[in-house]
Amino acid sequence: MSPENQARPQLRLLRLNGSVPRDPAIDTWFENRPDELGSLAQHWFEQMRNCGDEVREILHDGCPVACLGDVPFAYVNAFKSHVNLGFFQGASLRDPNHLLEGTGKFMRHTKLRPGEPTNETALNKLINAAYEDIKARVEHG
Repeated sequence: MSPENQARPQLRLLRLNGSVPRDPAIDTWFENRPDELGSLAQHWFEQMRNCGDEVREILHDGCPVACLGDVPFAYVNAFKSHVNLGFFQGASLRDPNHLLEGTGKFMRHTKLRPGEPTNETALNKLINAAYEDIKARVEHG
């Protein structure tokens, strides 16, 4: 069989059942974090929500997750001194500003700390790239 006729292995995407257009549990999650970290996480989650009309969300593993349908593309989580802004397919994203951390096969994240400078333009580009990447994976396999 010629190489072009061989089936290419397809990436199996994580799917999270129960994602909805607006999850009240996520709003409660933010309400329970009224400090700087909660505000920082909420700001970046709003950027995820604004990626497109097909964005859905779910509270998964204790943190807000943004999905395209039922396929997650990004999340936020607040810790004691920082917020993680994470990407489910982050290893495949272009990151010319070297913001992403991690060595896993798929996921990457960046740490945000109150009072430290944040490259908002680069982070918004990463969020939009993560959304467009997952959209292409869902629509085109």
